[in-house]
Amino acid sequence: MHKTAAWPLAIIYAILVAYASLYPFSDWRNQGIAPWEFFSAPWPKYWTGFDVAVNVAGYLPLGALLAVGVIRTRLSRHPVALAAVCGMFLSLLMEGLQNYLPSRVPSREDWLLNSWGTFVGAGSAVVLEKVGALDRWSAVRARWFVPHARGGIVLLATWPLAFVFPAAIPLGVGQVWQRLELGVIKILQELPFLRGMPLQATELHPLKPATEMLCVALGLLIPCLLGFCIIRSMPRRLAWVGMALCAGMFASTLSAALTWGPVHAWVWLDLPAKAGLVIGSMLALLMVAVPWRVSAALLLLVLGVYLSLLNQAPESPYFAQALMLWEQGRFIRFHGLAQWLGWLWPYVAAVYVTMFLVQRNPQK
Repeated sequence: MHKTAAWPLAIIYAILVAYASLYPFSDWRNQGIAPWEFFSAPWPKYWTGFDVAVNVAGYLPLGALLAVGVIRTRLSRHPVALAAVCGMFLSLLMEGLQNYLPSRVPSREDWLLNSWGTFVGAGSAVVLEKVGALDRWSAVRARWFVPHARGGIVLLATWPLAFVFPAAIPLGVGQVWQRLELGVIKILQELPFLRGMPLQATELHPLKPATEMLCVALGLLIPCLLGFCIIRSMPRRLAWVGMALCAGMFASTLSAALTWGPVHAWVWLDLPAKAGLVIGSMLALLMVAVPWRVSAALLLLVLGVYLSLLNQAPESPYFAQALMLWEQGRFIRFHGLAQWLGWLWPYVAAVYVTMFLVQRNPQK
């Protein structure tokens, strides 16, 4: 059976869609209404193009990934039908569960649009397969990547998405230590023998410009080193450095535009960010010829330094305001998808690289 990155990507995407559909997971209640009651609700009087586009586009990648997985593993002769049924069932389950959340409203229209998005995505994947695009991708993958690079390809593909969610520092992912500390303190304060004891979180201070610059540089160096672990030749490694730089800048600009508006799309690119991007690019170019094992070891070291520095940065008032826009505004559908990627990506990368290192001949 042919191994493909489509299945892990489809599973990750489905989990994140479920999170985004059920966020914020609070105040669950039973109103005595059947989960399928929304099918008989009246048609809405008002409908925006944004709602239509979001519901269709949100399930397009899922349909495409499912269809590609079915095609590459030859699971069925009808990849579009199988992918469409899976997407319809997932959307139906999410809409039914939203009936128990006060902040979410189940909708027949959302289910129909989600189902249509899955169908279109799956159909597009089949068309691409018919014209030979998937075979060409297999050839490109064979030229660019080592055989056992599926997990690394998934990480590289999801890296730009990890900081579409507004970050305290450009290219900042993995900033979860303060949230974990506050969560632990909250749990401890509930314990009877610790109730009333003054438990306080560590006080964080704003990073100096030089430290912020270093975080940006390391944030760019990390995906470059990850690419060096699985990309075959030096010319392609050089190309990947440029691609990573462009992808990082595009995702950061898109995040700023979505949060603050197109006028402020480049507000994130201040002097420390500019210097960090230049330094990160130069460091990546200097390491482009190192063996893959050295790249992996350096990546683990860089990840440790990067996460240690990044998690010393507090959330600025502007960052908190950006979070409110995402959590309470129209971006609530993307909140969980982008936030969890931003939280977990570097830790998953560390686990992957560690496993890659301990494997016997992972590049053969």
